[in-house]
Amino acid sequence: MSRSDIDFAVERIDDIAIFGPDMLLKRELMSPYVWQEPGDAGFHMLLRAVPAEGAAEQDTGRIWYGRSGSDGMLFRMAEAPAIVGGNTRDAHGCEDPTVVQTADGYTVLYTGVDREGVGHMLYATGPDMASLAKQGIALRNSKTERNSKEAAVMRDGDRWRLLYEYAHDGHSLIGLAEGDGPGDRWHHHDDPFTIRPDMWDNYHLSTGPLLAQDTDCPIMFYNGANAQAHWGIGWVAFTPDLSAVVARSEAPLIAPPDDVDGPRDIAFAASAVVREGRIWLYYSRNDRELRRATIRRVR
Repeated sequence: MSRSDIDFAVERIDDIAIFGPDMLLKRELMSPYVWQEPGDAGFHMLLRAVPAEGAAEQDTGRIWYGRSGSDGMLFRMAEAPAIVGGNTRDAHGCEDPTVVQTADGYTVLYTGVDREGVGHMLYATGPDMASLAKQGIALRNSKTERNSKEAAVMRDGDRWRLLYEYAHDGHSLIGLAEGDGPGDRWHHHDDPFTIRPDMWDNYHLSTGPLLAQDTDCPIMFYNGANAQAHWGIGWVAFTPDLSAVVARSEAPLIAPPDDVDGPRDIAFAASAVVREGRIWLYYSRNDRELRRATIRRVR
């Protein structure tokens, strides 16, 4: 099944302003996961903060929490990080937060990087962002699917459908699992889509924000790259169970930056909020600058 009645356009792109302690602002910022609470006009954010080049710190990231007013563009961050490395699976750093709101508060899925540089999908839970407690592995790596990371979650009652990035044969690819939540209870399905030869996403794929308001046709803004790791942002539309694709962007919605000073050519989507008929897509540019694209559906 395929559909030709889906397409999106970018109306504008804005900078995101971050205010916080010096220990945060001296780092490079990426992976902005933004969400809203029921009945709250403001916005919440978790983001990854990475030591700047040449810094004494050697971790791959710490995860910080902050809040914004109704504009969703100026975030004031907490004085200390919400999640930092500590145990064997995240000893080298914490990356890529995804927030799932639950009856008991929050589940935060994140990437922990161990001392050997291998990524693991981990999770923490808590009643609020100041009280998160690490719980362990959310999704195990396998011998052929290493570095499971970048969670995108769709919930149907007590069932979770999880899209995630994994490493295989030099590529980043997207897998699909189903279960009743983080841990060892996942059933793995075939990958819902893969790289496309001779196109902009011909070498790497990574998950991005998943919009499931239309339960008949969930949309994900995903990340794709060529062999040179020039990352752009596209979109893909799924069947209701996420197992197959019904439409996919021919070109990136947000292309890799073309004014890069250095080795990075990266536009990487992290989260999205539906707001007054528009989609606010939060992403990072060149792993150091935070942006918000206002997107409308054109068909």
